Amino acid sequence: MPELPDITVYISALESRIRGTSLKSVKLQSAFLLRTYDIPFDRLINRRVTGLRRIGKRIAIGFEDDYWIVFHLMIAGRLHWRDSGGKPPGKSALIILTFDNGLLFLTEAGTRKKASLYLLHGGKSLALQNPGGVEIDTLDLKTFSHHFTRFNHTVKRVLTDPRIFSGIGNAYSDEILHRARLSPVKQSQKLSPDEMARLFQATRDVLREWTEQLLKQTGTAFPEGVTAFHPEMAVHGKYNEPCPVCQTRIQRIRYADNETDYCPRCQTEGKLLADRALSRLLKKDWPKTITELEENSLPGFRPDPR
Repeated sequence: MPELPDITVYISALESRIRGTSLKSVKLQSAFLLRTYDIPFDRLINRRVTGLRRIGKRIAIGFEDDYWIVFHLMIAGRLHWRDSGGKPPGKSALIILTFDNGLLFLTEAGTRKKASLYLLHGGKSLALQNPGGVEIDTLDLKTFSHHFTRFNHTVKRVLTDPRIFSGIGNAYSDEILHRARLSPVKQSQKLSPDEMARLFQATRDVLREWTEQLLKQTGTAFPEGVTAFHPEMAVHGKYNEPCPVCQTRIQRIRYADNETDYCPRCQTEGKLLADRALSRLLKKDWPKTITELEENSLPGFRPDPR
Protein backbone atom coordinates (compact mmCIF):
# COMPACT_ATOMS: atom_id res chain seq x y z
CA MET A 1 0.00 0.00 0.00
CA PRO A 2 1.41 3.43 -0.88
CA GLU A 3 2.41 5.17 2.35
CA LEU A 4 3.39 8.71 3.36
CA PRO A 5 6.53 8.97 1.18
CA ASP A 6 4.76 7.47 -1.86
CA ILE A 7 1.65 9.62 -1.47
CA THR A 8 3.84 12.72 -1.09
CA VAL A 9 5.53 11.91 -4.41
CA TYR A 10 2.16 11.41 -6.13
CA ILE A 11 0.91 14.76 -4.84
CA SER A 12 4.10 16.54 -5.92
CA ALA A 13 3.71 15.15 -9.44
CA LEU A 14 0.03 16.08 -9.58
CA GLU A 15 0.69 19.60 -8.28
CA SER A 16 2.88 20.37 -11.28
CA ARG A 17 0.40 18.86 -13.72
CA ILE A 18 -3.18 19.61 -12.75
CA ARG A 19 -3.24 22.50 -10.27
CA GLY A 20 -4.95 25.38 -12.08
CA THR A 21 -6.23 23.16 -14.90
CA SER A 22 -9.89 22.29 -15.49
CA LEU A 23 -11.50 18.87 -15.46
CA LYS A 24 -12.98 18.25 -18.91
CA SER A 25 -14.48 14.77 -18.60
CA VAL A 26 -14.73 11.69 -16.40
CA LYS A 27 -15.04 8.12 -17.62
CA LEU A 28 -15.86 5.66 -14.82
CA GLN A 29 -15.13 2.11 -16.01
CA SER A 30 -15.69 0.34 -12.69
CA ALA A 31 -18.78 1.13 -10.65
CA PHE A 32 -17.22 -0.66 -7.65
CA LEU A 33 -14.58 2.06 -7.36
CA LEU A 34 -17.03 4.86 -6.52
CA ARG A 35 -18.20 4.85 -2.88
CA THR A 36 -20.41 7.97 -2.92
CA TYR A 37 -23.57 8.50 -4.93
CA ASP A 38 -25.06 11.84 -3.90
CA ILE A 39 -22.74 14.02 -6.02
CA PRO A 40 -22.60 13.39 -9.79
CA PHE A 41 -19.35 13.83 -11.71
CA ASP A 42 -21.08 16.53 -13.78
CA ARG A 43 -20.68 18.91 -10.81
CA LEU A 44 -16.91 18.87 -11.31
CA ILE A 45 -16.78 19.36 -15.09
CA ASN A 46 -15.05 22.61 -16.10
CA ARG A 47 -14.06 23.36 -12.51
CA ARG A 48 -10.41 24.22 -11.88
CA VAL A 49 -8.18 22.26 -9.53
CA THR A 50 -7.42 24.51 -6.57
CA GLY A 51 -5.27 22.26 -4.41
CA LEU A 52 -4.07 18.82 -3.46
CA ARG A 53 -3.46 17.30 -0.06
CA ARG A 54 -2.58 14.05 1.66
CA ILE A 55 -5.08 12.72 4.18
CA GLY A 56 -3.34 9.77 5.83
CA LYS A 57 -2.78 7.41 2.92
CA ARG A 58 -5.42 9.13 0.79
CA ILE A 59 -4.95 11.61 -2.06
CA ALA A 60 -7.42 14.51 -2.14
CA ILE A 61 -7.86 16.71 -5.22
CA GLY A 62 -9.70 19.96 -4.54
CA PHE A 63 -11.81 21.85 -7.08
CA GLU A 64 -13.50 25.22 -7.17
CA ASP A 65 -16.41 25.73 -4.78
CA ASP A 66 -14.99 23.21 -2.31
CA TYR A 67 -15.59 20.03 -4.29
CA TRP A 68 -13.18 17.14 -3.72
CA ILE A 69 -12.14 13.85 -5.28
CA VAL A 70 -10.47 11.52 -2.76
CA PHE A 71 -8.55 8.42 -3.82
CA HIS A 72 -7.70 5.60 -1.43
CA LEU A 73 -5.35 3.34 -3.38
CA MET A 74 -5.30 0.52 -0.82
CA ILE A 75 -2.74 -2.21 -1.61
CA ALA A 76 -2.70 -2.47 -5.39
CA GLY A 77 -4.21 0.79 -6.67
CA ARG A 78 -1.87 3.00 -8.71
CA LEU A 79 -2.27 6.36 -10.44
CA HIS A 80 -0.94 7.06 -13.93
CA TRP A 81 -0.60 10.12 -16.14
CA ARG A 82 -0.50 10.64 -19.88
CA ASP A 83 0.02 13.99 -21.54
CA SER A 84 -2.54 15.22 -24.07
CA GLY A 85 -2.14 13.45 -27.38
CA GLY A 86 -0.87 10.25 -25.82
CA LYS A 87 -2.51 6.88 -26.29
CA PRO A 88 -5.59 6.62 -24.04
CA PRO A 89 -5.65 3.81 -21.47
CA GLY A 90 -7.68 0.66 -22.09
CA LYS A 91 -10.06 -1.34 -19.96
CA SER A 92 -7.50 -1.73 -17.18
CA ALA A 93 -8.22 1.86 -16.13
CA LEU A 94 -10.94 1.94 -13.48
CA ILE A 95 -11.48 5.65 -14.02
CA ILE A 96 -10.11 8.23 -16.46
CA LEU A 97 -10.05 11.92 -15.59
CA THR A 98 -9.36 14.21 -18.56
CA PHE A 99 -7.78 17.59 -17.77
CA ASP A 100 -6.73 20.44 -20.05
CA ASN A 101 -3.28 18.96 -20.49
CA GLY A 102 -3.61 15.20 -20.05
CA LEU A 103 -5.23 12.13 -18.54
CA LEU A 104 -5.11 10.91 -14.95
CA PHE A 105 -6.26 7.34 -14.48
CA LEU A 106 -6.24 4.60 -11.87
CA THR A 107 -5.48 0.90 -12.24
CA GLU A 108 -5.56 -1.87 -9.67
CA ALA A 109 -3.64 -5.13 -9.98
CA GLY A 110 -5.24 -8.44 -9.09
CA THR A 111 -8.85 -9.52 -8.80
CA ARG A 112 -9.55 -8.23 -5.29
CA LYS A 113 -10.61 -4.66 -6.01
CA LYS A 114 -10.22 -2.59 -2.84
CA ALA A 115 -9.26 0.86 -4.12
CA SER A 116 -11.94 3.50 -3.59
CA LEU A 117 -12.99 6.92 -4.83
CA TYR A 118 -15.11 9.53 -3.05
CA LEU A 119 -16.78 12.66 -4.45
CA LEU A 120 -17.29 15.16 -1.66
CA HIS A 121 -18.47 18.72 -1.08
CA GLY A 122 -17.36 20.88 1.80
CA GLY A 123 -14.72 20.73 4.49
CA LYS A 124 -16.84 18.71 6.89
CA SER A 125 -17.29 15.88 4.39
CA LEU A 126 -13.56 15.94 3.63
CA ALA A 127 -12.69 15.83 7.33
CA LEU A 128 -14.62 12.57 7.69
CA GLN A 129 -12.05 10.94 5.40
CA ASN A 130 -9.36 11.52 8.00
CA PRO A 131 -8.87 8.50 10.32
CA GLY A 132 -7.45 10.86 12.93
CA GLY A 133 -3.77 9.95 13.06
CA VAL A 134 -1.32 12.73 13.89
CA GLU A 135 1.43 13.85 11.53
CA ILE A 136 4.85 12.73 12.73
CA ASP A 137 6.63 15.90 11.60
CA THR A 138 4.41 18.01 13.88
CA LEU A 139 5.38 16.16 17.07
CA ASP A 140 8.10 16.48 19.67
CA LEU A 141 9.30 13.49 21.69
CA LYS A 142 6.91 14.13 24.59
CA THR A 143 3.84 14.33 22.35
CA PHE A 144 4.95 11.33 20.31
CA SER A 145 5.34 9.31 23.52
CA HIS A 146 1.89 10.36 24.68
CA HIS A 147 0.24 9.13 21.47
CA PHE A 148 2.35 6.00 21.33
CA THR A 149 1.40 4.81 24.82
CA ARG A 150 -2.31 5.58 24.74
CA PHE A 151 -2.93 1.88 24.07
CA ASN A 152 -0.85 -1.13 25.01
CA HIS A 153 -0.38 -2.86 21.67
CA THR A 154 2.68 -4.11 19.82
CA VAL A 155 4.87 -1.33 18.52
CA LYS A 156 4.25 -2.50 14.96
CA ARG A 157 0.49 -2.22 15.42
CA VAL A 158 0.70 1.22 17.00
CA LEU A 159 2.94 2.61 14.24
CA THR A 160 0.58 1.37 11.52
CA ASP A 161 -2.69 2.36 13.20
CA PRO A 162 -4.08 5.25 11.08
CA ARG A 163 -6.07 6.48 14.09
CA ILE A 164 -2.81 7.11 15.97
CA PHE A 165 -0.20 8.08 13.37
CA SER A 166 -0.78 9.31 9.84
CA GLY A 167 0.57 7.64 6.72
CA ILE A 168 2.70 4.78 8.13
CA GLY A 169 2.08 1.26 6.86
CA ASN A 170 3.67 -2.15 6.70
CA ALA A 171 6.77 -1.31 4.67
CA TYR A 172 8.07 1.78 6.41
CA SER A 173 7.20 0.50 9.88
CA ASP A 174 9.59 -2.41 9.23
CA GLU A 175 12.31 0.07 8.29
CA ILE A 176 11.57 2.28 11.29
CA LEU A 177 11.74 -0.57 13.78
CA HIS A 178 14.99 -1.86 12.32
CA ARG A 179 16.51 1.62 12.52
CA ALA A 180 15.31 1.90 16.14
CA ARG A 181 16.57 -1.63 16.99
CA LEU A 182 13.19 -2.64 18.39
CA SER A 183 11.22 -5.87 18.19
CA PRO A 184 7.96 -5.47 16.25
CA VAL A 185 6.10 -7.39 18.97
CA LYS A 186 7.32 -5.41 21.96
CA GLN A 187 4.44 -3.79 23.87
CA SER A 188 4.13 -0.06 23.38
CA GLN A 189 3.73 0.74 27.07
CA LYS A 190 6.88 -1.19 27.99
CA LEU A 191 9.37 0.90 26.05
CA SER A 192 12.13 2.48 28.10
CA PRO A 193 12.78 6.24 27.72
CA ASP A 194 15.84 5.41 25.59
CA GLU A 195 13.86 3.06 23.35
CA MET A 196 11.11 5.65 22.93
CA ALA A 197 13.65 8.30 21.98
CA ARG A 198 15.25 5.95 19.43
CA LEU A 199 11.86 5.10 17.97
CA PHE A 200 10.83 8.76 17.70
CA GLN A 201 14.05 9.70 15.93
CA ALA A 202 13.92 6.65 13.64
CA THR A 203 10.31 7.38 12.66
CA ARG A 204 11.09 10.97 11.71
CA ASP A 205 14.33 10.07 9.92
CA VAL A 206 13.04 7.10 7.92
CA LEU A 207 9.96 8.95 6.64
CA ARG A 208 11.95 12.07 5.79
CA GLU A 209 14.81 10.20 4.12
CA TRP A 210 12.55 8.01 2.00
CA THR A 211 10.39 10.96 0.97
CA GLU A 212 13.48 12.88 -0.15
CA GLN A 213 14.91 9.82 -1.91
CA LEU A 214 11.72 9.03 -3.82
CA LEU A 215 11.25 12.68 -4.83
CA LYS A 216 14.81 12.74 -6.11
CA GLN A 217 14.43 9.44 -7.98
CA THR A 218 11.19 10.57 -9.61
CA GLY A 219 12.37 14.04 -10.58
CA THR A 220 9.96 15.70 -13.00
CA ALA A 221 8.51 12.39 -14.20
CA PHE A 222 5.25 10.92 -12.98
CA PRO A 223 5.77 8.12 -10.40
CA GLU A 224 4.82 5.06 -12.43
CA GLY A 225 6.77 2.48 -10.40
CA VAL A 226 5.34 2.97 -6.91
CA THR A 227 6.13 -0.09 -4.82
CA ALA A 228 6.55 -1.18 -1.20
CA PHE A 229 9.83 -2.93 -2.06
CA HIS A 230 13.08 -1.11 -2.75
CA PRO A 231 16.61 -2.53 -3.09
CA GLU A 232 17.87 0.10 -0.66
CA MET A 233 15.55 -1.02 2.14
CA ALA A 234 17.18 -2.66 5.13
CA VAL A 235 14.64 -5.35 6.02
CA HIS A 236 11.27 -4.95 4.30
CA GLY A 237 10.92 -7.55 1.56
CA LYS A 238 14.40 -8.89 2.35
CA TYR A 239 13.52 -12.28 3.88
CA ASN A 240 16.61 -14.52 4.07
CA GLU A 241 18.87 -11.74 2.79
CA PRO A 242 21.67 -10.44 5.03
CA CYS A 243 20.96 -7.57 7.41
CA PRO A 244 22.99 -4.55 6.22
CA VAL A 245 24.14 -3.94 9.81
CA CYS A 246 25.08 -7.37 11.17
CA GLN A 247 24.74 -9.71 8.13
CA THR A 248 22.24 -11.98 9.95
CA ARG A 249 19.52 -13.38 7.70
CA ILE A 250 16.36 -11.31 7.80
CA GLN A 251 13.38 -13.21 9.21
CA ARG A 252 9.64 -12.65 8.87
CA ILE A 253 6.25 -13.15 10.46
CA ARG A 254 3.40 -13.80 8.07
CA TYR A 255 -0.20 -12.96 8.91
CA ALA A 256 -3.18 -12.51 6.59
CA ASP A 257 -1.99 -10.50 3.55
CA ASN A 258 0.95 -8.93 5.36
CA GLU A 259 4.34 -9.90 6.60
CA THR A 260 6.67 -8.27 9.10
CA ASP A 261 10.37 -8.44 8.29
CA TYR A 262 13.00 -8.01 10.99
CA CYS A 263 16.59 -8.77 11.97
CA PRO A 264 16.74 -11.13 14.96
CA ARG A 265 20.17 -9.90 16.08
CA CYS A 266 19.53 -6.17 15.74
CA GLN A 267 15.95 -6.19 17.00
CA THR A 268 15.06 -9.24 19.12
CA GLU A 269 18.29 -10.11 20.95
CA GLY A 270 18.77 -13.21 18.79
CA LYS A 271 15.27 -14.60 19.40
CA LEU A 272 13.13 -15.83 16.52
CA LEU A 273 9.55 -14.61 16.56
CA ALA A 274 6.92 -17.31 16.01
CA ASP A 275 5.44 -17.31 12.54
CA ARG A 276 1.80 -18.34 12.88
CA ALA A 277 1.87 -20.83 10.04
CA LEU A 278 5.38 -22.20 10.14
CA SER A 279 5.81 -22.43 13.91
CA ARG A 280 2.55 -24.35 14.19
CA LEU A 281 3.73 -26.73 11.47
CA LEU A 282 7.15 -27.37 13.03
CA LYS A 283 5.93 -27.24 16.67
CA LYS A 284 8.77 -28.42 18.91
CA ASP A 285 11.19 -28.26 15.97
CA TRP A 286 10.66 -24.51 15.67
CA PRO A 287 14.04 -22.86 16.50
CA LYS A 288 13.93 -20.36 19.35
CA THR A 289 17.06 -18.36 18.45
CA ILE A 290 18.93 -17.26 15.36
CA THR A 291 21.92 -19.35 16.53
CA GLU A 292 19.75 -22.48 16.62
CA LEU A 293 18.42 -21.63 13.18
CA GLU A 294 21.89 -21.20 11.72
CA GLU A 295 23.13 -24.45 13.26
CA ASN A 296 20.22 -26.52 11.90
CA SER A 297 19.10 -26.81 8.32
CA LEU A 298 15.30 -26.85 8.46
CA PRO A 299 13.20 -27.20 5.31
CA GLY A 300 11.01 -24.29 6.28
CA PHE A 301 13.91 -21.86 6.09
CA ARG A 302 15.06 -22.25 2.55
CA PRO A 303 15.41 -18.95 0.70
CA ASP A 304 12.36 -17.58 -1.07
CA PRO A 305 12.41 -18.05 -4.87
CA ARG A 306 11.51 -14.38 -5.36
